[in-house]
Amino acid sequence: MIIAQLSDFHVRPHGQPAYGIVDTNAATRRAIDAVLALELRPDCVLVTGDLCDCGLPEEYAIVRAELARLPMPVYAVPGNHDRREVFAAMLGQDGLGQGGSSLPKSGFLHYVIEDYPVRLIGLDTVVPGEDGGEICAAREAWLAERLAEGRGRPTLIFMHHPPFAVGVDGMDIMPCRVSAGFVALIARHPEIERVLCGHYHRPIQLRFAGTIGFVAPGTAHQVALDLRPGTENRFVMEPPALALHVWKPETGIVSHLQPIGDFGPRRPFVLDPAYPGKQQAVAAHV
Repeated sequence: MIIAQLSDFHVRPHGQPAYGIVDTNAATRRAIDAVLALELRPDCVLVTGDLCDCGLPEEYAIVRAELARLPMPVYAVPGNHDRREVFAAMLGQDGLGQGGSSLPKSGFLHYVIEDYPVRLIGLDTVVPGEDGGEICAAREAWLAERLAEGRGRPTLIFMHHPPFAVGVDGMDIMPCRVSAGFVALIARHPEIERVLCGHYHRPIQLRFAGTIGFVAPGTAHQVALDLRPGTENRFVMEPPALALHVWKPETGIVSHLQPIGDFGPRRPFVLDPAYPGKQQAVAAHV
């Protein structure tokens, strides 16, 4: 099974680039093109939040049109830049692009996908009006019930806000607050292969509660890496990327990052016959 992860589109109304200079809409189009260009197409695509920049219906219409180009199922969760009601109305509760959904009674856009060898659990971590997120007691209880229902089947959890610190002050000042039992809940379920997140616009991995926490980079601008204490976030136009999480029974999930962009043709590792050091190079490889 191959799972592609995209994150943080920050789609804007046409003609209104983010921060006045970042064409996030074109970047989203390139990200979808990159998924379509993969030699082995993913079984599904996950989008870990901030599909839009302002949560406007016209932004979600752009997102919906882009996601509709993908032939495989797409599952998304909202981020702090999204608006739950508009997200559900324009994309559906699980981001499938069908639209027409209203918020469930819980008010959260959680769901479980059981159609694959790996269970997919989408968690809504949004706190309206805040940059950071939250896994409250009610969200923890919902997750506990869903994990119990899985009876140990391989599981992948995906959400927008990372529920862990990453050691970068500019990012860790807007954390995902977690309930008292959340970390212990994750640790009690070794079948959880990954906790996939977005929000921080950087590739980040760490050990977390007995599993692996994974943050995908954004599809447009990235957050500049700054490890100095007390520094604020700045953005930088480093190459965007998508993540590919490949599951096999014998290995579990193995995660890869694939840069988005044109980096020229793939070339074989064949020595040029005219290369003067050919014999020495061949000997070194024998």
